[in-house]
Amino acid sequence: MKETQSTLIRGFHILEKIVKAEKPLSSVYLAEELDLPKQTVHRIAQQLEEEGLLQREPDGKRFTAGARLLDLARGTLKNSSINAHRYTILKELSDEIGETCNLTILDGYQILYLERVETNWPYRIHLPVGANFPLHCTASGKLFLADMKATTRKRLLKSMSLTRETSQTITDTVQLEAHLAKIAEDGVGTDSGEFLDDMVAIAVPVINNENRVVFTVAVHAPSARKTTEELRQYLPLLRRAAQRLAVAEFGIEDE
Repeated sequence: MKETQSTLIRGFHILEKIVKAEKPLSSVYLAEELDLPKQTVHRIAQQLEEEGLLQREPDGKRFTAGARLLDLARGTLKNSSINAHRYTILKELSDEIGETCNLTILDGYQILYLERVETNWPYRIHLPVGANFPLHCTASGKLFLADMKATTRKRLLKSMSLTRETSQTITDTVQLEAHLAKIAEDGVGTDSGEFLDDMVAIAVPVINNENRVVFTVAVHAPSARKTTEELRQYLPLLRRAAQRLAVAEFGIEDE
């Protein structure tokens, strides 16, 4: 039992290192970081890979989070006891603004709608909870991209397909990088008809204790009713909601 427990703990430490890393990690690096024999780390990593908790990079030497581990993370976030607070905060925000508001997380090469509150307007755009959407052409997705370290973002963009969703979608990597630099400086993600022709959106970050963007709070509306600039008038409300979520999720002191 002691050996089994030891293996479980070692496996947990390997997973913890990988999910917190900004890049894929090799078993050699993990062995050095965890002060474990290389063959032990290699054996455990291989078992975790077989179970879908890790996946190997194309070079065959480095590991990243696997599909099963990502599913566990999503399930934890979606079924957390804090979920009621998320809905309450979004509902109050949506009522104040009068438009649909949502909470998203990063999910590989996409964003995932974790929670959402619809507006009561008869004309609204339905994007369901649990659905995935692109990074490069959504307000929340671009905010996540802008928060990444340059090397991580460059590697991710190289692997992504910058699909042209509308005539406004930025599909050139150089142009997108310049756009993301402005978002990083401003702290506000924007979507001016880049994902859907008739929709505009803005998003603000929810920051954790390590000063990284973990969630985004966004509002979107039909372009027939609002412009991106008009949505900016709600930034104080969005930022207040983001701060309330940071307090509830991470215990960060309210400012």
